[in-house]
Amino acid sequence: MNTMRTAMLIAFMTAMFMSIGYLIGGGGGMMIALVIAAAMNVFSYWNSDKMVLRMYNAHEANEHTAPEYYRIVRELAQRAGLPMPKIYVIDNPQPNAFATGRNPENAAVAATTGLLQRLTPQEIAGVMAHELAHVQNRDTLTMTITATLAGAISMLGNFAFFFGGSRNNNPFGFIGVLIAMIVAPLAAMLVQMAISRTREYSADRRGAEICGNPLWLASALRKIASGAHDIVNEEAEHNPATAHMFIINPLSGRGADNLFSTHPDTENRIAALQALAAEMGQPGSQFESMPGGASPSPSSRSPLRGGGPTPLQPWGSPDDDQDALPPKGPWS
Repeated sequence: MNTMRTAMLIAFMTAMFMSIGYLIGGGGGMMIALVIAAAMNVFSYWNSDKMVLRMYNAHEANEHTAPEYYRIVRELAQRAGLPMPKIYVIDNPQPNAFATGRNPENAAVAATTGLLQRLTPQEIAGVMAHELAHVQNRDTLTMTITATLAGAISMLGNFAFFFGGSRNNNPFGFIGVLIAMIVAPLAAMLVQMAISRTREYSADRRGAEICGNPLWLASALRKIASGAHDIVNEEAEHNPATAHMFIINPLSGRGADNLFSTHPDTENRIAALQALAAEMGQPGSQFESMPGGASPSPSSRSPLRGGGPTPLQPWGSPDDDQDALPPKGPWS
């Protein structure tokens, strides 16, 4: 099903590329657009994940540079029966995360420094389980191809303004250029929205099953949504076509960028997770004493560590006991 969806997406994007090429340059423009689209499809399959990671200046982390982050992802991957993905860190204060890669064997997850610093280890586990659900569902190929081609289609629409109006072989003249400029980004946005709604709900549910506690992800979503609203992600603002890849829309809504809002309503997602927690017989949320998803005090106790109160440092440190996971509960 996911393979068919990806094939349909590529075919639709290719047809859109060709249509814009025809509006700009007639039959010749359509053939040039076809060649470009074919080349981009091949490039997207093999390299779009690397391209997106470079857009956000993500750098790879490991068990030495980010031990607790690495440990959380490793144990979740084992629970999900997935190969260990590469893990990346994005130096950005906005809390957010995404997954990428053409298949589970070539997957990567990326988290911002804002997410790793603001969320508790339980909440980070909920977020990373959501991203691994995307990997397991093979959503990541669709997401990365969509990001690359949607951005290229929007760029082609902008080119139409500069190069389309003066071409003698443009069958529709300036009207065709205007159609290309307006329809191209809107069509790309509609494709992103069409694949985003059910994909996010599905990943929320599967992620909750992987980590074992839907309330961890519910609390994380509330904090991330609040942070995304208050903190501008400049890289995302410059690359709005990648917004659908993140767990929460990273765009601030400035200007026309809010046209690319592709995520379901956060409160609806939280409500669905709370309903799932009730189905799973989970006890009351441990975050209820933190209205609005406020971050716990730095001295709060982390259930992912043994002993008494310790600072919540999702990155971990070389002096921490990295094997001190609780013997019982969702992690066991």
